[in-house]
Formats: sequence, C-alpha cells, structure tokens
Amino acid sequence: MIEPVLSETESICPDCLTVIPARRVARGDRIYLRKTCPEHGTFESVIWRGPPAFSSWVRPKIPSHPAVPSTPVGKGCPHDCGLCAEHRQHTCTALVEVTLRCDGLCNFCFADTGRVTAADPDPETLGKQFDRLLASSGPCNVQLSGGEPTLRDDLPEIVRLAGSRGFPFIQVNTNGLRLAGDPSYVASLADAGLDSVFLQFDGMTDDVYRKLRGREMLREKIRAIDNCAAHGVGVILVATLVPGINTDQIGAMIEFAVREIPAVRGVHFQPVSYFGRYPRKPDDADRFTIPETITEIEKQTAGKIGGKHLKPPGCENSWCSFHGNFFLQADGELKPLTPERVETCGCAPISAAEGAARSRRFVSRFWAAPEENGPASARSGPSLGPWDEFLSRARTHSLSISGMAFQDAWTLDLERLKDCCIHVALADGRLIPFCAHYITDSSGRSLYRNARAGASA
Repeated sequence: MIEPVLSETESICPDCLTVIPARRVARGDRIYLRKTCPEHGTFESVIWRGPPAFSSWVRPKIPSHPAVPSTPVGKGCPHDCGLCAEHRQHTCTALVEVTLRCDGLCNFCFADTGRVTAADPDPETLGKQFDRLLASSGPCNVQLSGGEPTLRDDLPEIVRLAGSRGFPFIQVNTNGLRLAGDPSYVASLADAGLDSVFLQFDGMTDDVYRKLRGREMLREKIRAIDNCAAHGVGVILVATLVPGINTDQIGAMIEFAVREIPAVRGVHFQPVSYFGRYPRKPDDADRFTIPETITEIEKQTAGKIGGKHLKPPGCENSWCSFHGNFFLQADGELKPLTPERVETCGCAPISAAEGAARSRRFVSRFWAAPEENGPASARSGPSLGPWDEFLSRARTHSLSISGMAFQDAWTLDLERLKDCCIHVALADGRLIPFCAHYITDSSGRSLYRNARAGASA
C-alpha cells in the first residue's frame, strides 16, 4: 500500500546530525517523519497520533525575521543559529543558564546536568549577558535555568539584575527542593521580583518520582508550592509525560492544580523527547504526542476540560504545542476562557512578531501570582456589578493548560525549528532555539551545548 506523503521538509540524521531531506507521511490517523541518511540508513518516528487531525492543527502566521541577525547564513539550519536571517520568529522567552550544577540525577533530563564541573557565571558576567539579550531581542520574558538555579545563594541578586534591565517577566525553572526546605530563600526571591516558578511536577504518586527522578519527592513539591503561595510567587506545574510511567495521571495533576488555585497558575505538559539524558534509543511506543495529550486531558477530566478549548499556538509553530485558559467559578465549576477551536481555521494570519508579543503578554499576565487588587477592583467610575466580579475572578482564579512537544534528533523538523520562539541566550549574545541547543545524537553528542560547556554535558 502506498502511503500518502503530506509534505516535505528537512531534518537531521540521528547518528551524525547531518541535514537530510524528510517527509511527513500519513498512515491512518498517524503521521510519521521519515528520512534517509546516505551513510546511516532510514529513520521513521511517529510525530502525531490520533485526533485532532494533523492537517487541521494550523494557525496561519506571517514570518518575521530578526531585525539584526547575529550570525550569517552559511551551513543552513540548524547549524547557523544565533539567530540567523532565515529564522522566522522573535524571542518570546529566553532561557539563561545560571549554573550547570544540579542536586539531582534524573533519568530524564534535557540538559543532562550534574555531570559537568564548571564555574557558575558571576553576576557581572550575567549582567552583560542580560544587556546583550535586551539589545538583540528587546524586553522578552526570561527564564533562569540550568542546572538547578536554586543551588546559587545569589539567585535573588540575579533575579534583581534581570528586573533592572526591564525584562517584564522573570521565572525560575526548578525541581523545587530548596524552595520546599527554605522558606526564607523563597521570600528573598519574591522580594527580588521573581514572578513565577516553573516547577518540575510529574505526578501525584511517589512511584512516578522514583522512576523519573530517582527518589520520592511529592511532599517536597507540595511544600514548595505552599511556600511560593505564602510569598506571592506564581507556580506552573511542569510534567514530563513518559508512556507507561505517568500518562495515566494527567487528570489527577489537573485536579490537584484546580484545588491549588490561585497559587498554581497553570499545568504545562511536556511529552518526553529523547535528548540530553535518556535510557535508550526511542521507538514509537516510547512516544506520546500532542493529540494524545489533548485526548487524555479530556478523558481524564471527564470532559471538564474539553479538547475543543485547547488550541494551536499563535507564537511557535502550530505542531509544537497547544494551550487553553480556564477559570474556577465560585461554585467550583471550571469554565473555559478560550473560545472553541474549529477544525478549519478561517482566521486571517497575523505576523509572527505579533504572535510572540501576545504570548509574552499572556504569560506575564496569567503565569504570575495575581495581584490582591486586580484590574476590575481598581477601576474608576461606577461598578459594573457581576461583570466586575467576573473579570476579577477570571484574573485571580484562572488556570492555564498547555503543552509543548520538544523535538529530538529523530523527530526534528527544520520547518518547525525556524518558527521557534523559546531561545537559549548564550554569554556571547547568540540566541539558540531550544531544541537546537539541547538536541543530542544517538551517542549523546550535541550541536551547541557541549561546545559551550566545554565537556560532554
């Protein structure tokens, strides 16, 4: 049987990282990325499994290239990242790695941290890095990452440094262990201007943490949330979804998040990608795709969160992610703020730059802890009664449900990579799309991160 080829793109060989042609191939309701390396043979990986249809998951955009590219176009994507003139999206969120140290050795880690010995960049160096980032991307959102950023005692100073440059939203990517055991540290981060914590949170039972993170830690995760709530720092729960380990706990994690509103501002699901540190080469049974995640959200919440209210992004490539926004009514019912998705998008395309700007504003508004007196209560003029109450509660009791499928060497689609809006900021001023920065081949070799770290991280 001849399988229809939906479209053609480019990818890389998982064994040698050479750029090679690739095809998106349909097999029933499954979509595969198929590619052949002249030296290492043919590779095929599932990238979409089940409804909604791959062809319907679109949101048209007009590409917007960097105003001042940092690197020339020479070898082509993904070898010219910096950003180069062929990149089609601006920075929404910039990751700044403030340490390569880590206090864990997780079985799954996109950065493969804890194996490299390298000095942490000092505040002066980071200040210059923030200046370069601001010059190249403007006031984007900043996520302080690593490694485990909370191993730095001076992390509050780094938060303050970023805030002094005018970045509107500052988040820390963390396992939460120090936040759980050191409330005064959380207070110092809040005082420095930290808006949000991107908290590793993989499930509601400790067997999940033993398998993914090496030990039990659910109680510590909950204490971290409590400490952040006490000091006005918003929390996004971030779950790495691994088939056979925690995909059956999607609904339980959402139910927990609803109970923790307004301290918890969202749940962000990341179907596992095989780069950095992982146990073996993946096959299709190891994959969990965007449509499967959406289907399980609806199924495991008994329809309280419907798939029709989870939509393609307006910032990154449509096939990379989904999002929806909801709010908890006073009667305990969860209501969608996001309009229903239609299978055929008749909307006019927006510029990629505007999509990035909208995404930055959304994250800054809804992922931070709500102000005690929100916009509705601060309104001058006559009260609008129930409408004011609705606006206020929608602000304080909102919950973002989102997901992002990062690409690895087997699934990398260069069309998607060119639309990336999550960039890793390097000390020399370059901005590397997230998947390009962390991607590793079948033997663990990377394109960018090893060269920066000076070791096999």
